[in-house]
Order: sequence, then C-alpha cells, then structure tokens
Amino acid sequence: MSVHATARITAAPDGRGGTALPVLESDGPLALRRTRPATGRPGARVTVVGAMSAPLGGDRLALEAVVRDGAALTVDAAAATIALPGHRAGDEPADHAGYDTRLTVGEGAALHWLPEQLISVTGSDLRAHTRVELAPTARLVLREELILGRHGEAPGTLTTRLTVHHDGRPLLDQQLALGPGAPGGWDGGAVLGGHRAVGQLLLVRPEFEEKPVAPRLLGDTAVLTPLAGPGALVTALAPDARALRRVLDEVLAELHR
Repeated sequence: MSVHATARITAAPDGRGGTALPVLESDGPLALRRTRPATGRPGARVTVVGAMSAPLGGDRLALEAVVRDGAALTVDAAAATIALPGHRAGDEPADHAGYDTRLTVGEGAALHWLPEQLISVTGSDLRAHTRVELAPTARLVLREELILGRHGEAPGTLTTRLTVHHDGRPLLDQQLALGPGAPGGWDGGAVLGGHRAVGQLLLVRPEFEEKPVAPRLLGDTAVLTPLAGPGALVTALAPDARALRRVLDEVLAELHR
C-alpha cells in the first residue's frame, strides 16, 4: 500500500532575538525533531528522521517549510533518503514515487536546507521537485546530493527538478534525469562521465546582487557559476558520496569566509 504524507515546518521570530517553531507537524515516514543548532548558526534547527522505509514506488511525500520574516532555520536529516522499488500488482509495473519539497523564505529571513544524500536503488523510480519562493532580502543555502545506486549496484530511475523564484521572478529552474528510464546519454561525458555522485549547492544572498561571485572551476569536476540575480550555484561530480560532500563543504566554507 502506498503512503501519502505531508510534513510541515513554520519558523517565526520568538520576540527575544531567537526563532520559534509554531508548526512542527510530522506525517508518515517524515518525523520532524527540533535539535540543537550547530555552533555559530543562528535560529532554530529541525532534523528529519525517517520513521519508515520511504519513498517506495507509489508513495507521494511532501515536506513544506515556511520561514517567516526575520526568522532563521536550519533543516537537516539524520540519514540518507533511499528511493526503493515499489510493489507490483500482478504483471503491472510499480508506479513511480513522488517527493515534493516546498520552501518559502520571508524578508530578512534565512534558511539552510541541508538534507543528507538521496540514494537511487536499482528498480526504483523517483520524481522529486523542490520549489523555493524567496523574498527580496531572503537568504538561502540549499544542498542537493544524488547517489546512483548502493555499493556495487546499478541505479534506479531518478528525475529531480529545482525551481527557485526570487521576489516573484525566476532565479533558477533546472531538471536532471538519470538512470535507465532517462534519455540516452545521461551517463556520457556531457552529463555524468561515469561518476556515481552528483550534487549542487545554491546560495542566495542580497549582496550577490551588487557583487556577484566570479565563475571558476573547482578542481576537475566542479564549477562555481553566478546566477542572473543574487545567487551562486556550485555543481559537482564525484566518484562517491564522501568525495562529493567534501567538495561542497569546502566551497561553502570558502564562500562564508
């Protein structure tokens, strides 16, 4: 039986210089826990804990986060998300799984969206879409890491899309399709080039509007690109999850400095 679940987070100023969580609503496999913020990171922190195996074929999961004006929120995860095959009814193929993430960040607010890796398992079919709405002075750090298969196995089919609007205007809209159900060439030199891990890091800051970052290569398989607006995008390939995280962490630390 497939699972339909929507978890919700709302962060708001608490009136004492901090951030409260008036809404922290878990659902289905998405269990939300308030945790201690990392040293030096303001605001509230929520960790997503997997309460059951998900997403499986046929599941429809959604996670919504609203950061109200002046609040600061970090959302991370306790473990990787593993896209698994669904159950078949007779000879019918299993339906795809869906995972929608909807993020809204208000004026003077900040969101660090730092989930763990998404692992695409053989036989799975996941379609994930992240939608972000940013106020003019909002700040965002968003990390996405995709791992193609567990150790020694081929990946499933994975389609991800990231859509970001800033002040009501498009800032970024891109889609990536990988695995046996994707168009031909997804593993070729123009896309993955044989790598098993692909990730991106999106940073949106008001100061990038006046002083955009300079584009540059970050080693052999990563690049930093300014966007047409207050944003910068890092795209990286790596042989495995550990190497990918190292690249993204290094550039994030550099940009913070």
